[in-house]
Amino acid sequence: MSLLEEAIQVAAEFEYPAEELNKGVEAFISQMHSGLQETGTTLSQIPTYVTAVPNGTEKGLYLAVDLGGTNFRVCSIQLHGNTTFSLTQSKVAIPRELMVAKTSRELFGFLAKQIENFLKTHHDEHYQAHLERRNSMNSHVALADAEMFQLGFTFSFPVNQIGINRGTLLRWTKGFDINDTVGKDVCKLLQAEIDALHLPIHVAALVNDTVGTLMARSYTSPGKTGTLLGAIFGTGTNGAYVEKLSKITKLESMKGSDYNKSTGEMIVNTEWGSFDNHMTVLPDTPYDSDLDKESVNPGIQMFEKRVSGMFLGEILRRAMLALTQNPKSKLFSDEQSGKNELHSTTNIAEDSALYKQWGLDTAFLSIVAADSTPDLRVIRQTLARDLGVDAASTEDAEAVKLLVNAIGKRSARLSAVAMAAIVIATGNHVSGGGGEDDVVDIGVDGSLVEFYPGFEGMIREAFREVPEIGEAGEKRIRIGIAKDGSGVGAALIALVAAQAEK
Repeated sequence: MSLLEEAIQVAAEFEYPAEELNKGVEAFISQMHSGLQETGTTLSQIPTYVTAVPNGTEKGLYLAVDLGGTNFRVCSIQLHGNTTFSLTQSKVAIPRELMVAKTSRELFGFLAKQIENFLKTHHDEHYQAHLERRNSMNSHVALADAEMFQLGFTFSFPVNQIGINRGTLLRWTKGFDINDTVGKDVCKLLQAEIDALHLPIHVAALVNDTVGTLMARSYTSPGKTGTLLGAIFGTGTNGAYVEKLSKITKLESMKGSDYNKSTGEMIVNTEWGSFDNHMTVLPDTPYDSDLDKESVNPGIQMFEKRVSGMFLGEILRRAMLALTQNPKSKLFSDEQSGKNELHSTTNIAEDSALYKQWGLDTAFLSIVAADSTPDLRVIRQTLARDLGVDAASTEDAEAVKLLVNAIGKRSARLSAVAMAAIVIATGNHVSGGGGEDDVVDIGVDGSLVEFYPGFEGMIREAFREVPEIGEAGEKRIRIGIAKDGSGVGAALIALVAAQAEK
């Protein structure tokens, strides 16, 4: 069997036909409903206490901060009221010693100081006016002032959220380890340090960046339709959507939860990376299975491990390695130089990333998928640069492209499962036609959906194969890039929270 025939067989293992896709949609809807009723299901369906989405007419100046890892970002967002905004931001690295500090005050005091520096640099007039008012009045009056900045706090660590600006840290990740913080309300910790510096700021909202994506899209999207779903397809994947409060029955049993009921809706964070961890409907190949076994969290995030950018490069690496080790296929192994149009024997470097776990970045897939040059020159150059494969043949490049296309297409079709399920489960009967404004709006962010060639087109192809959506319905689903959920989105959540308080 030729190399291409072998590659076609491996690529076929990643096929995800319409029948399986629709089983996936059905299972996702079922797990959505279970997650709204009880905790501990594979789709967490976490209530976010955000009970309204913006429509683009909102105005004002809001703050957002983002502690997502080793950097801390401070932003101010001026909403112009016409779906546009202006953003000012600064970023600072978190000193290593503060990531493992003895007390919460050390870290949160540092964060508050960065916010103060930002105000002095970018909003000094507002800041000085506040100081003057504070000096001329008693502090209680100053803190109740209408000039207070409302702040959205994106905190990308596991928390138990029980209110729009209330959430206790469950555990640290990403190299942070401050025992004193675990079990404490992170919004209160930040507010205490802000108050100690007498800053005119109220921590109004604790923010998940996927929810922020939904909010950012809803503010900037055209027309009158609010956004239904915010989704991230990047290093990881997740989705948040607008749900009817009456369906989130587990809220009744969540002690101490506090939220505004006036809209009858709440944004739910699905945490869909863990969809079908029990593997009842997700597709599986030896490459997926081995990746999972050798990962840091076997049996967890099974949907994410087939969809997101963090894992697609590793799936491809394992599939390519299998073809190089298969004596029948002979990927990257010319028997004699005469068979290679470069007249040079193909050679794999001993220290090639092909032999290293996580050695291949998903950006490699995007480059391969985009190459339409004669003899697939770009792929061959990229194989040399990224994998140390010298003098790869055109047939080698064609085999790699077959694998990439199959893995990328499966990722897009699985992405469509989650999105289609939410459209259907929320009662958006898109297949029935409708007027110009009668659309379902979805905001997306992440490197896959933004840079992987044809990713949205493959999602749309899958939508058309779902009977409840079909060709007519697919045309009524509007997908738009929503940038900066942790900045603009966080500011918008702070706005919604402040309005709800009033």
